[in-house]
Amino acid sequence: MEKGSNDLQWGLVGIAVLVGAPGIVMRLTGYHPNPELDALGFGVAILAAAFLLSWAAETAEMDIPQGMAIAAIAFIAVLPEYAVDAVLAWRAGADPAEAAKGLAIANMTGGNRLLIGVGWTTVFALFFFRTHLKQLVVDKHRALELTFLFVATIYIGLIGFRHTLTLIDTMVLVSMFFCYLYFTSKIESEDVELVGPAKVMGALPTTRRRAVVLALLVYSAAVIFCSAEPFADSLIHTGERLGVSEFLLIQWLAPLASEAPEVLVAGMLAWRGRAAVGMGALISSEVNQMTLLVGTLPVVFALAGGGFHLIGGLPLDDRQREEILLTAAQSAFAVAVFANLKMGTREAVTLFALFGASLLIPSREARLFYAAAYCVACVVILFLGRAALPTTLKAAWHTLIGRPDPSDAAAADTPPA
Repeated sequence: MEKGSNDLQWGLVGIAVLVGAPGIVMRLTGYHPNPELDALGFGVAILAAAFLLSWAAETAEMDIPQGMAIAAIAFIAVLPEYAVDAVLAWRAGADPAEAAKGLAIANMTGGNRLLIGVGWTTVFALFFFRTHLKQLVVDKHRALELTFLFVATIYIGLIGFRHTLTLIDTMVLVSMFFCYLYFTSKIESEDVELVGPAKVMGALPTTRRRAVVLALLVYSAAVIFCSAEPFADSLIHTGERLGVSEFLLIQWLAPLASEAPEVLVAGMLAWRGRAAVGMGALISSEVNQMTLLVGTLPVVFALAGGGFHLIGGLPLDDRQREEILLTAAQSAFAVAVFANLKMGTREAVTLFALFGASLLIPSREARLFYAAAYCVACVVILFLGRAALPTTLKAAWHTLIGRPDPSDAAAADTPPA
């Protein structure tokens, strides 16, 4: 039975490698049948590469120091999303007409909103289905990650009131990302149970395991590098041919390929009874995307313009600023939900309902309405859970300074009633 299971997991790795190969072949040969098939082929290749990255990154935790593991996995997790966004930001910097389309912002906002609206609620739904419990509780050290996410959310929300995304924003957000990595690297590592393909790779002898992990990382990066630009191209051309807004295609279809592996891995953990770990991984991914991903866009934009955009920055029109505000408002509500380090059934349903409803009416008034709705819901949640805020902030502080919370030791020493 064990051998059959191992064969199945290796089979999944092989399938992902084969599915990713057309992305390289189509790019090198220049074969492009039509925009719709191109979008499918390159999109599926990116999806396969993202799965391979996820499995390899999980396995790599066995062989590299914890701090380096956190840094590497944080970057790897956002790589597929970043690759597409970097292509779009580069084009915006090279061509003012492309900059006016705002596709880089479309991809960034869509990816962040999907991760929370679909990813977080999917993990909760699986947790509820498996346990019938109405509250999902995350570890105390997540308080620090949520604090970083809250600060990044407020900063990005303020960007929504401006007309440019500049290199100053890069310095702030990327610095925030590296501070986040530094402090979280000091957290004692959790016992990570490898699942699926990562488990069978982790069982290999050390030399073979490292060789397989390195090969998969290099191969996946090659697939993403070859597929990102033509994937974005094909989505744009598909929108033109079908009369569908290319902004919406880039905002929602492109992130599906890059975000799916993270969500599925977290969902697998939830299904196996480790929902808190799965949710923690998605919280960490959201911090990465709200800092590193957003922060690097002005750099790519400036480089594409030959340095001419160093001062002006990436321009933001009304539509893009509204999308940024809506994304920040959703993130603020998501942080408020976990202000007591718990997500309840009502909060999860509200989070998914607001996300789903905001997709149905993509108008300026709807975006502003739902941004306001998220903000009101955020205030209500924080007010109702205000008694838990000091405890969460205290947990964040003790994690920040690298010292255990004395109240935890006191609670452990207190005999049960």
